[in-house]
Amino acid sequence: MAARAAWLSYVGGITQEDIAARLRVSRIKVNRLIAMAHREGLVRVFIEGSVAQCIELEEALCDRHDLSFCIVAPDLGETGLPMRALASAGAHYLLHTLEQQPRGIVGVGHGRTLGAVVDSLPRMPQCRSRFVSLLGSLTRHAAANPYDVIHRLAERVAGETYFMPVPMMANSLQDKTVLMAQSSVSQVFDIARMAELMLVGIGTVSTSPHLLETGMITPAEYATLEGMGARGEMLGQFFDADGNAISSEIIDRVMALPPENLRGKEVVAIAGGPGKARAIHAVLGNGILSGLITDENTARRIVRMDGLASDARPAAVTLS
Repeated sequence: MAARAAWLSYVGGITQEDIAARLRVSRIKVNRLIAMAHREGLVRVFIEGSVAQCIELEEALCDRHDLSFCIVAPDLGETGLPMRALASAGAHYLLHTLEQQPRGIVGVGHGRTLGAVVDSLPRMPQCRSRFVSLLGSLTRHAAANPYDVIHRLAERVAGETYFMPVPMMANSLQDKTVLMAQSSVSQVFDIARMAELMLVGIGTVSTSPHLLETGMITPAEYATLEGMGARGEMLGQFFDADGNAISSEIIDRVMALPPENLRGKEVVAIAGGPGKARAIHAVLGNGILSGLITDENTARRIVRMDGLASDARPAAVTLS
């Protein structure tokens, strides 16, 4: 009944009052059925079309950083992290990609933004792609990362999902060697190396970074990396303002695919929000990314950091 109510409403364009009469239920019941359809992932809502100033920003970022594509989500007036805008744009991209150009293996990072992207996806019972973690997701206290993406994907897709059963950072190089020798770990890493598409988040070196909040890295380790000039983080690798990878014993202990396994792959970052422009700009400088999905305000800050003029004024466009 939920699917029928949603179909009549969104496809048929029928009012809730008329739907109630047709289904012989109350109007309140119809409202609840449509809400249920949303919760169960039966309804997809995507707007086809781009705001003019967002297109200009996309072109500027692609040209400057040699990206295959860039998606800039329009500003929705959200306070703080533009989660709705990023989640919608990221889900639209991933859904379209998996439907139009299926990938055998898709690698994923973790974080709030990627978690929100997965939450915005409908259930995909026909999707046979395999999904694998690109880095460890356990905290120092052996608790699962609350923003782990693989577990959420497992609830949405029919394909197999592979979790990386290790912390993001080993306590020592010796511990990392021991962990990597475990067949359950090495097998997941082998699958991750074969990923055709990799979806990653970008962390910032700030007062409240995701890695510190989840206990994946200690304050002392973080302070050391910050002192070495770290500005952005991707898959446990830190980059300075010019995009150079930071070299440190700390980073050598990271349980994630190293940068050399990312070169030449389709690596797409989904990141944005206040304070993220500097981190994203640092990662872009390394040349690993082939695609970027971000929000309008962050894109404008990055373009200004590039020294490019982008003061586009809002333009009226027709959305199809």
